[in-house]
Amino acid sequence: MSFSHQISELKKQLGNRILITGHHYQSDSIIQHCDIIGDSLELARKVAQENAPHIIFCGVYFMAESAALLARQGQSVHMPDTEANCVMSQQAPADLARRVLQRLCAKGRKIIPLAYVNTSVSLKAVVGEFGGAVCTSANAQVMLDWALRQGDGVLFLPDRHLGRNTAKKLGLSPQDWRILSITLQGMEQESSRNDVPLLLWPGCCAIHAKIRHQHIAAIRSQYPDCRIAVHPECSPEVVDHVDAAGSTSFLIEYARQAAPGETIIIGTENNLVERLRKRHETHCTILPLRAVSCSHMGKTTEAKLLQLLEDISQDKAPVISIAAEQAQHAKNSLTRMLDVCAKASV
Repeated sequence: MSFSHQISELKKQLGNRILITGHHYQSDSIIQHCDIIGDSLELARKVAQENAPHIIFCGVYFMAESAALLARQGQSVHMPDTEANCVMSQQAPADLARRVLQRLCAKGRKIIPLAYVNTSVSLKAVVGEFGGAVCTSANAQVMLDWALRQGDGVLFLPDRHLGRNTAKKLGLSPQDWRILSITLQGMEQESSRNDVPLLLWPGCCAIHAKIRHQHIAAIRSQYPDCRIAVHPECSPEVVDHVDAAGSTSFLIEYARQAAPGETIIIGTENNLVERLRKRHETHCTILPLRAVSCSHMGKTTEAKLLQLLEDISQDKAPVISIAAEQAQHAKNSLTRMLDVCAKASV
């Protein structure tokens, strides 16, 4: 009996005790078993709206943490593989961020931290403690505009590419930002350039960083009439030379709106691009700008999902837990984002 069939049988047995959620970057072998598919924050927010006591999060660790943070009392969040992590998230350890923020604020500046949602719950807690908020790639422009009005400057972390791409949308120039030089001990040195409005943590997404300007030139030479859309975690040098850039949801909609027979090139994780290609293959041509895959997303397999379901059925599945001392500050950073975006949409 295949893993797929066994999973389907166990899902039937467990019924409404479980809800399986999957990030867009998961493989089709996992997506076929998911009850809800979405981006990280979208999935985390939907958890609290569901009644299932067991939430299975097929993605990477920070996403499951966010789901656990927003889960209702009595709900447990689980992962098929807790080793599935995010390289970008790991580039901004909470203790290091705290030291950098303390040093930046030591001279009297009020620095507001704005953290990409792709970060650990411990970092979200530091951000909340310092009066900051989180953002997504979809609302980064709204949130950066908010953060710039809350103090003397903003520390955007951990993705310098998303930070610069968003700053340019708001009309900031390169003179208005600085990428910090950071060691494990904190900032490498003081600089007068720390007085600029926007300070950028030097992190990036290891997957989107593989998409470069030369890939654009190569694909345009092959498909001169194509349109190219990329994720804003790509470098500004890439974003500046494509037709559009936006969140995962934006890229999905961009592909959906393609004209009949059009060629659309998508620059993001390959599982999503391949899924879009199959979905629209009778309508248009969708191709990857460069085939890039996240190895951590790939750690979730059918075998591991099956094992987790068996563990849940025997009431012995490990649970993603949030330390009490982190929970409130981390939730505050998320709540501020939700409040700001709600007001912006009115």
